[in-house]
Amino acid sequence: MSQTRTSPPQAHERSRSTTRNVLVVVALVWTVQLVALVAALSGVAQADIAIHFRTTDIAWFTLMTLLTGTFFLPFAVKAAALFGKKRVLLVATGLGFVGDLVAAFATDYRTLLIGRGIAGVYAATAPIAYAITRDVFPRRWVGLASGLLAGGVGLVAFGGPFLAGWLLDGYGFRGVLWFMAISTAASFVLVAAFVPESPVREAGGRMDWIGGLLLGGGITAIVYAVGQGSQWGWGSAEFAAYIAGALITLVAFVLVERRVADPLFPPSMTRRRPVWTVLLATSVAAGSLSAVGVVMQMLVLMPKIPTISEGLGWSGTRNAVVTSPISAMIIVAAVGTGLLVRRVDARILLGTGSALTVLGYGIGTHLHHNAAQIVEMGLIAGLGTGMVVAVVPIMIIEVVTPEEQALANGVQTLGQGVAQIVVSQLAFVVMAQHGRILKGTQFYLDTGFTNGLWLVVGCCALGALLVLLIPRTKRLDEAEVGQAA
Repeated sequence: MSQTRTSPPQAHERSRSTTRNVLVVVALVWTVQLVALVAALSGVAQADIAIHFRTTDIAWFTLMTLLTGTFFLPFAVKAAALFGKKRVLLVATGLGFVGDLVAAFATDYRTLLIGRGIAGVYAATAPIAYAITRDVFPRRWVGLASGLLAGGVGLVAFGGPFLAGWLLDGYGFRGVLWFMAISTAASFVLVAAFVPESPVREAGGRMDWIGGLLLGGGITAIVYAVGQGSQWGWGSAEFAAYIAGALITLVAFVLVERRVADPLFPPSMTRRRPVWTVLLATSVAAGSLSAVGVVMQMLVLMPKIPTISEGLGWSGTRNAVVTSPISAMIIVAAVGTGLLVRRVDARILLGTGSALTVLGYGIGTHLHHNAAQIVEMGLIAGLGTGMVVAVVPIMIIEVVTPEEQALANGVQTLGQGVAQIVVSQLAFVVMAQHGRILKGTQFYLDTGFTNGLWLVVGCCALGALLVLLIPRTKRLDEAEVGQAA
């Protein structure tokens, strides 16, 4: 008589749990890294878009997404804390898909910007995904999942240029826009199918609409003023009025937050020194690195036209080939940082990573005229970039409670977005001081690219110095995690 063997119930349950956790990780990694992938694709496509639509305002192709994402982010993270993180993930992803469709069908630059603006709401998915990771995984999975979510930027950096080159060279910028729409739809399906709802909620809270409008309005006014400053004049009445109005609005936001029963970001969280110093340092360090693509993509993809443009004139495919070693370095650094963070103080890792980006891009201010020089600069800066992006989400877990996680991630993403927007806008302004306009398109000379890189170096150096403000905190292994596990 044959006998049938069955696996022990515990072993079978562990196998099912592992499979489920892997699927959740895949869904969340796709959701988080799609933000980075879209940013990479946008950077590669912006030169062709500027030439096609004959616009000197190409900065807004990228910044429109950042601007609306930053404006809606406070509402999204507060809604996630009140109504459930998975629900808000699905809403943000659905709106992102609608915006991608509008952009893909756009026949004029204004409609394209409207679509990118709607799609910007998708940016809120990243901090919420990091927060849900803390809630739905058992302790042994939290560090691994957080590292994979952050380290995935290396995979995007590695494969993104090849994908962008294939799309741009074969299908033009329209192919890039349609890929964004298809990818966002895939993100919606993955989250709906595999990601469980987090049980961690803010009990009895309300949406702080007034605070959100004041915060979003103030930030929007600053970004718009910086973007228009070169046209208005930095000493003009228009620029001064926008900056003054923004500062008044942000002061009003602080006063409102002190009085309302359910503030957008609780002062009890943001006043703690470990929290606000981590948020400040990581926002400046990561935001500055996010903005460097503005300079580098224009440098390598803009054509070389005597006395008009001194870009390298590479195709999207050549850009991917040359920068692939840099992308590999980001992956190695991110994985290595994820392993080291249990043994090395996270402050040391953040400071070291920021210092390496200063060194790499500092070298690039003088050596950026051929492929060998781009690789030399990128390997050093890529090592630092991988360290910074991997350690940021772990540092936030170390300084806040599970109930504060979504809000803290939101504050960090908001700060990083503001830093990225301001540095990106200033980079375009700085580069345009040494450039030419030909047939409605802004081109840049070598001095413009050099000054743009110096701007990035200065901002990365500021991020490294801010690490000195962070006090010693508990390690990842000591943090409270796994509420839903």
